[in-house]
Amino acid sequence: MTDTTTTTAGGPTDAQLAAGRRAYELDRAHVFHSWSAQETLDPMSIVKAEGVHVWDADGKRYLDFSSQLVNTNIGHQHPKVVAAIAAQAAELCTVAPQHANAARSEAARLIAELTPGDLNRIFFTNGGADAVEHAIRMARLHTGRRKVLSAYRSYHGGTHLAINVTGDARRVPNDDGDSGAVHFFPAYPYRSYFDSATPEEETERALKHLEDVIVLEGPANIAALILESIPGTAGIYVPPPGYIEGVRELTAKYGIVYIADEVMAGFGRSGKWFAVEHWNVTPDIITFAKGVNSGYVPLGGVAMSEAIYQTFAQRPYPGGLTYSGHPLACAAAVAAITAMREEGMIEHAAALGENVFGPELRAMAERHPSIGEVRGAGCFWAIELVKNRETREPMAAYGGSSPEMNELVGALKAAGMLPFANYNRIHVVPPLNISEEDARRGLAIIDEALALADAHVVS
Repeated sequence: MTDTTTTTAGGPTDAQLAAGRRAYELDRAHVFHSWSAQETLDPMSIVKAEGVHVWDADGKRYLDFSSQLVNTNIGHQHPKVVAAIAAQAAELCTVAPQHANAARSEAARLIAELTPGDLNRIFFTNGGADAVEHAIRMARLHTGRRKVLSAYRSYHGGTHLAINVTGDARRVPNDDGDSGAVHFFPAYPYRSYFDSATPEEETERALKHLEDVIVLEGPANIAALILESIPGTAGIYVPPPGYIEGVRELTAKYGIVYIADEVMAGFGRSGKWFAVEHWNVTPDIITFAKGVNSGYVPLGGVAMSEAIYQTFAQRPYPGGLTYSGHPLACAAAVAAITAMREEGMIEHAAALGENVFGPELRAMAERHPSIGEVRGAGCFWAIELVKNRETREPMAAYGGSSPEMNELVGALKAAGMLPFANYNRIHVVPPLNISEEDARRGLAIIDEALALADAHVVS
């Protein structure tokens, strides 16, 4: 008989721990990991997850302040979503996308209710990267143009076109120079590319730069501009007032399709269903994934305006996926959106940002000289770490890590936190339904660990 004795209160069983150790052995023997030098890895084996916690193969519990890859917006093993997946599996596991099915139709209806303006037509994909690929394909066919504008310090996915459109360091080894992507400098007040002294100056100068790029590249050649409403892995640098509105005006002026990438920022992460709502702007296309069903089953999509839809009303759209609108994924989306609504998760995330994360992180910045800036909204915050506040020298170079950051991340894990770290930043991105008590507990862990970063500050 299998031993199912629980090793810690509410924690994994001995059988789960043994399975986790076996999983690690097989992983090291057979699994090829993304974004990694394979023989340098020592992956954590996760054996159980529940709510805002995960357990490793040693039985240690961690507060998940990463939401994995900022996608488990409703936390782990939400019972309503788990039940919906099981019920859908019992009824209809899969069906080809040319057939209508109830789960996909209802998911599309719910998403269309949430999107701004007339973005009422939904094309489902397997995730965020292929949502970006298809959004750009639609824009190119709609306009008859090829170039795509995207910002430096952005991330849009790991597939071929999406990684070329991406503006962070991961693009460079994959950039073959013929994707049609043209990059511009974003509005980023803390590390301004325009020597701006105020947010207002940053908006004015960044928009002037963007219009110059449009004019010099030739508006008649530009199909789309894609922009993360609030950039995610690139730093959660919230656009200054007026910038998003100005981008919308420029795209309308030059007939360019405006694609709002909401793959990470969407579905409540910023305290709004979609982050672009903070500026009351309606794009032509929204790409989404991650939080739409918290990643319980892979799902992404493209929400498009009526004008984009009409391009393909009588003309076939030359694209599709075997698993477009997969019933299990869409059933998870229906349950997740319903749970977010019924349990007030969006409002809770907004309140946490306003009353807990914002005030506590700003107070933390006063105490720790290693913090250059804190910024964010809802459950979507970044702590930018520096060696010198005056020079803003980052704690790790752009595109990499450092011994100092590795030391900090190790301390956070040792204290029982699963953090999200990127370059010189720690991101505060827990599930939207985290309790205020757990949110404050996580911030206290970060606060204590930052003494290590402070030790590396130089005058």
